[in-house]
Formats: sequence, C-alpha cells, structure tokens
Amino acid sequence: KIAPAKFDETVEVSARLGVDPRHADQQVRGTVVLPHGTGKTRTVLVFAKGEKLQEAEEAGADFVGGEELVEKIQGGWLGFDVAIATPDMMGVVGKLGRILGPRGLMPNPKTGTVTFDLSKAVKEVKAGKIEYRVDKTAIVHAPIGKVSFDLDKLEENFHALLEALIKARPSAAKGQYLRSVVVSSTMGPGVKINPLKIVPSAK
Repeated sequence: KIAPAKFDETVEVSARLGVDPRHADQQVRGTVVLPHGTGKTRTVLVFAKGEKLQEAEEAGADFVGGEELVEKIQGGWLGFDVAIATPDMMGVVGKLGRILGPRGLMPNPKTGTVTFDLSKAVKEVKAGKIEYRVDKTAIVHAPIGKVSFDLDKLEENFHALLEALIKARPSAAKGQYLRSVVVSSTMGPGVKINPLKIVPSAK
C-alpha cells in the first residue's frame, strides 16, 4: 500500500513521442485549455501600456505594468507563473530573455502569450490553459489536475492533452507517434497506459 502524501498532489502525464527534438521540424510545442483546469491558481503577469493595462486588470491579471515590472524582474523578482505581453512591449520585454527564457516564462506568439487580445489570453490561463513542449529526450511533461479531482475530470483533461499532442504532430515525425504514456502523482509511482487503446489516432 502506498501512503498518501500530506498535500493535494499534482497528477502529471509524461508522453514519449516518436520525434527527434534535435531537428527543428520535429519540435512539438503548444497550448491546451484543460476542460477542468489544473487545480492550481496561476499567477498572471501582463506587460502592456495605455488602455491595455485596464483590459488586462479587468480580465483578472495579477500584475500589470511596463518598464517598472521589467526592472523589478531584473532585480530578482519572479512572483508569477505566466507572462503575457502585447506585441508593442516586446522590445522592452526582450531585455528579460536571459532571465525568463530558461524558466519557460518568456512571452511567445506561438503559445498565445504575445497578443493584443489580453482579455482572452488572461482568461484562458485562468481557466486552465497549459503550455507543453517536448524536451531533449522526446518526452512531454504536463499536469492534468490534482489527486483530489474526480476521476472523470482527470480523464477529460487527459484526453484533451492527448488530442492536443496528436494535433501538434509534426509532418516529419516517422513511425508510431505516441510511444508511451505514463500518469503519475507528485510522490506516487507512474502508471503506464497504452495510448493506442485510448486514442486510436496515436499511431
């Protein structure tokens, strides 16, 4: 018997893909809005100016600003989970590339975090939008909820993630695409799942 952890653990999916991430045409990266969220309230920072500041605030952003936020981050502050920027702020935000880039926090048009539609971007993150990307070993790690979630909610989030991964399949990928899928909690052992039984298009 496995002793339960004292906190509400995160349930994570690790999916091994049939891609070679060393090739630019076999990168797998994107976002998916999980129907039931991740169970974690994500802190959103928005770089904007003018009337866009108010739009971001009204959408529920936790921190909104421009140059002053850049300076704060340069000083070592990183009290947020997601950064969003309007395109006209990227010249300023670009100064933070060395700080935000390695942490996966740099706003990026591919993941919808460089946009003038701040209301949509902030609300999607707050609703459970997650970002995924394949690592050097061809594995995507992504959270799909908490251990306390009802099983059907975890299943729906799981399906949403797998479907997003399949849609993001690069045309250069050869052979079986979804090689293996392991579901695990923060402290628990991994459970291997045959992706072909769940999603026939995973081949």
